[in-house]
Amino acid sequence: MEPRPPYRDEASGVRRRRMLGLALGAGLAPALAATATAWAASPAVASAALGRRVAEVAAAQLGVPYAWGGGDRLGAGLGFCDDENGYLDGACLGESTVGFDCSGLSLYCWYRASHGTVELGHYTVAQFHRSSPVERDALAPGDLLFFSRPDATLHHVGIHVGDGAMIHAERTGTLVARVEHVLDVPRWAGEFAGARRPGPVA
Repeated sequence: MEPRPPYRDEASGVRRRRMLGLALGAGLAPALAATATAWAASPAVASAALGRRVAEVAAAQLGVPYAWGGGDRLGAGLGFCDDENGYLDGACLGESTVGFDCSGLSLYCWYRASHGTVELGHYTVAQFHRSSPVERDALAPGDLLFFSRPDATLHHVGIHVGDGAMIHAERTGTLVARVEHVLDVPRWAGEFAGARRPGPVA
């Protein structure tokens, strides 16, 4: 990813987000301890409950705009444009849109739902390798669905939310949306590269 345009006040934005991060971290401290205890007591039950929370956080983002490079563990963020991405009809929407791209959405949902115990990179390939494979017939809410094309390996990630549905941030000019029976839709079925399940940092 290219650096953001030099005219943006990066320093004040970084300071503001660090302060938000500290506040968020302070508020999550008791929840972190509770999450760790739950995982130790029953990993399978804790994993299922966590997946449901991921799906709930994802559902709460429906309607948020897509922003290339947007979103992090604190939520929707300002995107940007690079040589190919962030544009719609020749206009750079990325740098004026607060929202999520696909990996920013999954990063945020897992971080928020796990109370900070699962932190994914803001890159689809990194998220794929930071998680464990899940068979298609064992999909559960919270699992990440990855998509690939011959010209774009692992180009997209969405969040399985149960009943065959996916919530995702698709492309510039769209909103975070739900796709019903996603793996029965020819476009998505043809690009499906596998499902993965993130876990807490060891």
